[in-house]
Amino acid sequence: MMNLQGAQGTVEHARSDEDRALPTHAIWIDLNDPTAEEAQAVEASTGIRVPSRTALSEVENSSRLRRLKNGLSLSTPMITFDKVDSLLMPLGFVLTRDHLVTVRFHELRAFAEVKKRIAGGDDSVTTSTEIFLLLMEELVDSLADALEDMGADLDALSTRIFDFDVRAVDSKTREIKSASPTPRRRDLALRRILRGIGRRGKALGKIRSSLLGLERIVPFVAGECEALLGAEQGPRFEAVRRDIASLDEFEIRLSENVQFLLDATLGLISIEQNNTFRVLTVVSVVGVPPTLIASMYGMNFKHMPELDWLYGYPYGLSLIAISALVPIVFFRIRGWF
Repeated sequence: MMNLQGAQGTVEHARSDEDRALPTHAIWIDLNDPTAEEAQAVEASTGIRVPSRTALSEVENSSRLRRLKNGLSLSTPMITFDKVDSLLMPLGFVLTRDHLVTVRFHELRAFAEVKKRIAGGDDSVTTSTEIFLLLMEELVDSLADALEDMGADLDALSTRIFDFDVRAVDSKTREIKSASPTPRRRDLALRRILRGIGRRGKALGKIRSSLLGLERIVPFVAGECEALLGAEQGPRFEAVRRDIASLDEFEIRLSENVQFLLDATLGLISIEQNNTFRVLTVVSVVGVPPTLIASMYGMNFKHMPELDWLYGYPYGLSLIAISALVPIVFFRIRGWF
């Protein structure tokens, strides 16, 4: 899909096969998952060759930042969020003195915000470099919002992890009331926490890739387009660069927090496993003395002292019960359960 933007907002253009020429006053050509016909129309009207998705996905720095005969070709991976997961898609820019061509394959909030600003009649949006700078500012702002949301999510996860056994607070005494859910529910809760940490760790990695791409693009464009930049654009590029650097530091702190929460969750899982083994140990120890007594009195020897004793059977049952109760009391005193 192709969208054209001029100094006054959206520019209408013919979509028929007979007339593929683009309006000359279109400054920003936004291509969202472009077709071959749209790419050919852009090249025929502006002389700008639209890079393919494969070309934009190259990871070499020389492929992502290139000087062209009449401008610059730039690309970076950019994160986007859907309802269930985060995606990392290539995003490309071709910047010349007269045009800015953007190539993307997913919806981005930053692009919609810049189009709203242009449609609002902002008189400063009259050049390709100004639109490019606005896109950089909005992309950085969207990544900052994503990191802020991620920080709030990690705080919520931290509360779930470190208050794992806390279920409610007494409304009168304000004391914490602990519950003992079944092992199956505890296992399910820990699995959900682990999945939540994994999703956020994966999203942080993708945000990091997006920031790294913008971190390379901004100084490259500022240096190569120094002659095209206005008096106010140079400091704004520097401000964007500083914002990206601060977001890098924030992302590192969040990544460290994710690792900390992962270690804490694994520690909880280890405690749960130890509790299970402890219960099994107590059960096995409690069962050993009764088994020993029952096996001893189950021997079929003729001359056994208690064989003909009137109270032999109650005596044997009592001895088995006492031998089971003594370990239980011992472990209870030691606080094993």
